Amino acid sequence: MNRFSTDCRQCPRLASFLDEVRAAQPGYFAKPVPSFGEAGTPLLIVGLAPGMHGANRTGRPFTGDYAGDLLYSTLHKYGLSTAAEPLDANKQANPKLTLKGCRITNAVRCLPPQNKPEPAEIRQCNSYLAQELAALPRGAAVMALGTIAHEAVLRASGLKVKDFKFAHAARHALPNGSTLYDSYHCSRYNTQTRRLTEAMFHQVFDSILEHHKLRS
Repeated sequence: MNRFSTDCRQCPRLASFLDEVRAAQPGYFAKPVPSFGEAGTPLLIVGLAPGMHGANRTGRPFTGDYAGDLLYSTLHKYGLSTAAEPLDANKQANPKLTLKGCRITNAVRCLPPQNKPEPAEIRQCNSYLAQELAALPRGAAVMALGTIAHEAVLRASGLKVKDFKFAHAARHALPNGSTLYDSYHCSRYNTQTRRLTEAMFHQVFDSILEHHKLRS
C-alpha cells in the first residue's frame, strides 16, 4: 500500500490541474495536501477536498477559507486546538496553532476542478484514508463533514455505503471499534443558507465529547 506523498500524481486529471494552478499561482502550495495533527489521535475529522484559496494555497487542511474559520474556532472552543485563528498576520497557516487530540484530513487530497472530484479520484485516494483509520486507537471518533466524506470513510472501513445513511448528527459504529459522526460540511454555502448553523455544528462536537475522551 502506497504511503501518502505530496508528490502523488496517481490521478492524471487532478495532477494536471494542479500543474496549471501552480503555474498561475506560484505562491500557492498547489500539491496534494497532507493531514494536519498527530496520527493516531482519538478524533479524526474528514473533509471533502482542499479549496482553491484555502488548503490549496496554504498547504494545511481547512486553512484560508470560511469553512476553516468555523472549524478551527469550534476546535478552540472545545479545547482541541491552541488557537481559534487558522491564519497568521501574513495570511499564511498560523504556526502557533496546533491540534490537541485530533487530526484533520480530506477524502481527496488534491484540489479538484470546480471543487468536484470524480468518483474514480475519490476511490484512488481512499487508500490514504484507510491508513488514517487504521492508525486510530480503539474507541476513537471519526467526524465526516458532508456526504462524500461520510461515504469515503465507509469505503475505507470496508463497509457498504447503502447500509449507512448520511444525516446530520447521525452516529454509526465502525468495525475497528470507532464511531462515525456525521455533520453537514461547514462550507460558506451551508452556513449562509442556514442548512448548518454554528449551534448545529457544536451539537455534533458535544455528542463526540460526551462519548469519547479526546484530551489528556
